[in-house]
Formats: sequence, structure tokens, C-alpha cells
Amino acid sequence: MMEADVARCTDCTLLKAEATQAEILRRCDEAVTYGLHAVCINARWVSAAADRLQETAVAVAAVVSFPLGADTTKVKVAQAQDAIYTGADEIDMVADLAAIIEGDAKYLLHQLMSVVKACRTMRPPVLLKVVIESAALTTEQKIFACRIAEQAGVDFLETSTGFHPAGGATVEDVRLMRETAPRCKIKAAGGITTAQQAIVMLDAGAERIGTSAGVVIIEEIRAHG
Repeated sequence: MMEADVARCTDCTLLKAEATQAEILRRCDEAVTYGLHAVCINARWVSAAADRLQETAVAVAAVVSFPLGADTTKVKVAQAQDAIYTGADEIDMVADLAAIIEGDAKYLLHQLMSVVKACRTMRPPVLLKVVIESAALTTEQKIFACRIAEQAGVDFLETSTGFHPAGGATVEDVRLMRETAPRCKIKAAGGITTAQQAIVMLDAGAERIGTSAGVVIIEEIRAHG
């Protein structure tokens, strides 16, 4: 897999609470330099990132209800709208894990459809990725979450926040999510720090990689090119 192919699939994240504006802007500049798809950041920094990335090919992705996913539907919708109004091109929202674990299809579907609607009514429509924290779920719970998300019409299913102690993305989860929700694209995120890990996830069916090590991964591919 070529360097440019991996770069175009990479969302470079900077989600630590203590990130400063200087670090955010540096991450934006790196994304432009290395041809990455997006920077994925907390809503606090969306406006600054959007200004920095104006007239570049790099998108701004904002996280919503991160990292717990436990906000109410009304709050998630408001967070998504606020991020979009301040410049976000994509939304990465954490799903309600309690609804997944309890099998509460009605609550989960209503919440996801509400945020989908908020993203779709924008012009142009905004991409929605839904994080299910796959490492913390059983196989049955993953399948349930994927099917509800596909029913709701989300654009991407995403494996992990990278903040949960249960772990991050696995090849097995990427394959399961792709098979269970074929109308959704898959983003592998959480614990991906090497070129080999990124390429394996893409080969397994992920269309997007979320990582704080985007530059390291591209440099590694260049070194072995």
C-alpha cells in the first residue's frame, strides 16, 4: 500500500485534555504537509483548526460526547450542531454504551437518527462516524450496535475512542463490523501506532484510520519505500 493511499485514509487525532492551541495548529500543519485526510479534535479547537485549514484539502473532524458517550440525545445533537457551525466537516460521536449493553434498540436508534438528522440537514451534509467502543463489548453487543447504526443511516462505524481501558481496534472487530453493517464504512481507531497496524486494518476493510501517530506512520512507510 502506497504512502499516499494510507495518508488519504488517516484522521490524525489530538484529543488529550491538555492540548494547547499551538499543538492543535501544529497538528493541522502536519496534516497538510503529509496529505492526511483530517485532523480529529475536541470542539474547543474546531474554529481555530477550520481557520488554519481553510483552502486546504484537510478536513476538520470534531468529537461529540467524547469519550464516554453518556450525554443525552438533546446534548449530543447540540454538540454536533455547535461543532458544525464553528467549522467541523465531520463528526465523530461516541454511542451510548449503556443502550448497547442493555440492548435498548429504541433509545439507541432514536439517538443516532437524531444526530444523523442534524448532520444531514446541513449544506453540504456533514459526515457522521459513530464510535461503539468495540473492545468493551461482547460479540452480540457489537452486532446489535452495528445493526442499529446501519438502520439509523450513519456514514461510518468506528471501533474505539482510544481512551477505554478495554483496548482499541482489532482486525477481528473491523471485519465483524464490516460484515454486520455493509452499508456503513468502517473507521479503525485506538492503539494504532505503526504503519503495519494501519495497513492491516485497511486490508481488513477499514476505510479510515484514527491515530495520534499519523506522521510517524507516514514516515515509517517512506523509510521502507
